[in-house]
Amino acid sequence: MAASRSPPREPNRRADNKNMERNIYVGVARLEVHIEDAHSLKEKRSATRPLVERIRNRHQVLIIEADHQDLHQRAGFAISALSTDPVDLESRLQRVEKTVHETWGGSVLAWDVEIIQV
Repeated sequence: MAASRSPPREPNRRADNKNMERNIYVGVARLEVHIEDAHSLKEKRSATRPLVERIRNRHQVLIIEADHQDLHQRAGFAISALSTDPVDLESRLQRVEKTVHETWGGSVLAWDVEIIQV
């Protein structure tokens, strides 16, 4: 017995919509911090977790530990966000940077931002 097939789908007519024509921008920030009092990876996680959670909850961005996972006193994070407005994206990442400087008690070793159009 042959399986029944549904009729072919019509092409999506919403492709002509203005919203579909907008450019998408990806903002990527690289954050590197020093954790002076960490003598183990557990102490490092304990020190950085509040910062990571605050950034994630307050700014609706993705943040991951992307570098120096094996070092006790240094952490490297990648932070990313999407927008159709590059000015809004730059502003959002500037607010993240401000939160880092207001919240983090240790040294901020690096903060680099790149906005990419996709």
